[in-house]
Amino acid sequence: MPLVEIRKLTKQFVKGEEKITPLYEVDLDIQQGEFLSLMGPSGTGKSTLLNLLAGIDRPTSGTILVHGTDITRLSRGRLADWRAANIGYIFQTHNLIPVLTAYENVELPLLLLPMSAGERRKRVDIALAAVDLTDRAGHYPRQLSGGQEQRVGIARAIVANPTIVVADEPTGDLDTRTAEQILQLIEQLNVELGMTLFMVTHDPKAASVAARRLHLDEGRLIETAAKESVFVPDAGRRRA
Repeated sequence: MPLVEIRKLTKQFVKGEEKITPLYEVDLDIQQGEFLSLMGPSGTGKSTLLNLLAGIDRPTSGTILVHGTDITRLSRGRLADWRAANIGYIFQTHNLIPVLTAYENVELPLLLLPMSAGERRKRVDIALAAVDLTDRAGHYPRQLSGGQEQRVGIARAIVANPTIVVADEPTGDLDTRTAEQILQLIEQLNVELGMTLFMVTHDPKAASVAARRLHLDEGRLIETAAKESVFVPDAGRRRA
């Protein structure tokens, strides 16, 4: 059974007298440990699909099953709890809190979960080590480079060992060299930790890193390319 089953997912917006449909009856299966990228022209619904999958927005119709749970039917409170336990979000602009250190920014998602201080400390240490920023734990965002800030954002996304990590243009604000390093890191998280990743991007080079590549246009989802994944789900998953 797929980790994620999306069926007939439709999202409509009303703008004045016009009805806009960025997503129309989209079907998609995502397996445990897959890395998918999604491309498409601006305004075609890429981020809309990502936010629906992450439980940030609700569809007009259709279903999204994650581990058998239809998140489209959860109440607002239960959906917030589900999101905290199951979704890691990598933003384009880092979204770090300036008055918190790298350590404290990474720890934030864990404060929403029932967890001891000792367990939180262990998970933050592991997440920072995974992005090679242990020596920057006490630094504030203003003391970090753009690439280091994005690494902190990635550590924050994986610290709770989420079911799915979604990434919205994770290299959009970075120079070419730093973007390549971040993409290598994201691919490494998929291959070595077996994390399930769904990435929206405008960059064909970034999209090509994913094992499955999808294209969204006029509300329809098309699979454009796929390559054999290096991750073997039966091999187990290291917890972050």
